[in-house]
Amino acid sequence: MMVALLAGVHSFAGNAPAPKEAAACLTCHDIEAKKIGPPYKDVARKYAGQKNAQADLAKRIVRGTAPGLGWMKEGKATMPFMPPNVAVAPKDAAKLAKWVLTIK
Repeated sequence: MMVALLAGVHSFAGNAPAPKEAAACLTCHDIEAKKIGPPYKDVARKYAGQKNAQADLAKRIVRGTAPGLGWMKEGKATMPFMPPNVAVAPKDAAKLAKWVLTIK
């Protein structure tokens, strides 16, 4: 996968550019590849069609997750939970969640 870095915005082939707020997220997540966390395409697929997907995902971005969501068991992550991101404002988490949910 080719990744371009332009003015602090990551762009991934076939998907909208990542918002600048995603820079720290990309340490643990990738669009297609497993890193410490699951690939964004798998997160988007998991939440597709869910009624409150954006709000739920935004909440998880800020608060983190408890162990046992299944990503590690499914071989899609190497860390069993996501730590809280208290430095991410709720409005920025909503923006990130909206972006993640657009990934194909």
